[in-house]
Amino acid sequence: PTISGAEFNEGRITASMIGPVSFALMQNAPNPFNPTTAITFSLPSESLVNLSIYNITGQRIRTLVNATTPAGFHTVNWNGRDANGRAVASGLYLYRITSNHGTQVRRMVMVR
Repeated sequence: PTISGAEFNEGRITASMIGPVSFALMQNAPNPFNPTTAITFSLPSESLVNLSIYNITGQRIRTLVNATTPAGFHTVNWNGRDANGRAVASGLYLYRITSNHGTQVRRMVMVR
């Protein structure tokens, strides 16, 4: 829920929404997953974002985001398929986000 204002004994106090205060890549959910998972990240300001999935040997499997993205919280779903639409095998995968604010990597597990 978002609080846009409140009233106390002294009268109305206006509050403003505060956006994300830092660049962050959250753990995907669910993890382990089958067949889809959600990846959430936050940006403190608009930035060019690349969010890609890699197998354990470092080969890029799929790029989920490659665009200028506004500040805020964002969630991207991955359906467990590669760039050609083929289902990936069970195993450990890495997801990496790169933006003007830095780079972060996390792990996830696909269970078929």
